[in-house]
Amino acid sequence: MDSCISEYDFRANLSALKDRMADACDRSGRDPDSVILLPVTKTHPAEAAWLAHRAGLSAVGENRVQEAEGKIPAGPESLRWELIGHLQSNKTRQAAALFHRIQSVDSAKLLRRLNDAATELGKRLPVLLQFNTGGDPGKFGAEAAEADALLETALACPALQLDGLMTIAPLEGGREAARRAFAALRELRDRLQASGGVPLPVLSMGMSGDLEEAIAEGSTLIRVGSALYGQRA
Repeated sequence: MDSCISEYDFRANLSALKDRMADACDRSGRDPDSVILLPVTKTHPAEAAWLAHRAGLSAVGENRVQEAEGKIPAGPESLRWELIGHLQSNKTRQAAALFHRIQSVDSAKLLRRLNDAATELGKRLPVLLQFNTGGDPGKFGAEAAEADALLETALACPALQLDGLMTIAPLEGGREAARRAFAALRELRDRLQASGGVPLPVLSMGMSGDLEEAIAEGSTLIRVGSALYGQRA
């Protein structure tokens, strides 16, 4: 696991990132407070979470259940942890116990397993539905055609709280392809809100390299690792 950057460098990176976010919001006519920053601590030690906490950030994102198991107990007690990486169905109980929200739910099977796990734990677990709106065969996420069935399943799970949707931009195609994927997720969210009669306020989309496109298309949460902590090994 990589060593962590200094607090000075982290604060400098955070300031530059907030400037980027503010500029993107200004160009889109949006309030900067409408977009939440989620630092991604993948491959970094628990100190990365402490850096975010001391800077006033309330949550961090992790990609793997196994990595989070070793870091969450060493992190700030008041910090929220969100799973943003692919979740295997055999890890649902550990994930439900560890995380405050799971963003990467892409199947009815996962929804039902998480609901069972959250019921056993006596908690209501917030989740996001992940869609592969960029059509990248290398990315996880449900297809848009599955959205209505997934929404119905999610709303039938009493131990789950459906907060919104998530996507990852395709690897190929650059910023234009990313923006198309983000626009498709926003349009899908708007349609599901209308058809399902439920609010889906969270649009988790955008990372270090495409946050401007995500904010332009309505992202409410961007997931940033390298722009804060430096490039991973």
